[in-house]
Amino acid sequence: QVQLVESGGGLVQAGGSLRLSCTASGLTFSTYLMGWFRQAPGKERAFVAATSGSGIRTTYADSVKGRFTISRDNAKNTLYLQMNSLKPEDTAVYYCAAGLGLLTTMSTLYSYWGQGTQVTVSS
Repeated sequence: QVQLVESGGGLVQAGGSLRLSCTASGLTFSTYLMGWFRQAPGKERAFVAATSGSGIRTTYADSVKGRFTISRDNAKNTLYLQMNSLKPEDTAVYYCAAGLGLLTTMSTLYSYWGQGTQVTVSS
């Protein structure tokens, strides 16, 4: 049974930083593409960042480029999202997701999802 468990969310002031973690179990972590998505109140789930199984290749949404960094530790079955220079518009529930295949921003191509962690950025 595949499980993805996010942690690290919270309340932070604008300009601050947070690091999200996603610990995976029940799958061969290094073979999976991993991604972060977010959903703000009243909005659809949106792509944030993704990384290939090896962690060598990454891609980001334009809105977070230069501020967020996705990384993974395959020895620990853990995915990270370092978020710097946070803005109020980054407020959302953040989800990690796992999929097989090529690096993609499309949520429909991810097979497994975590339960989400709330990030709130105050102005």
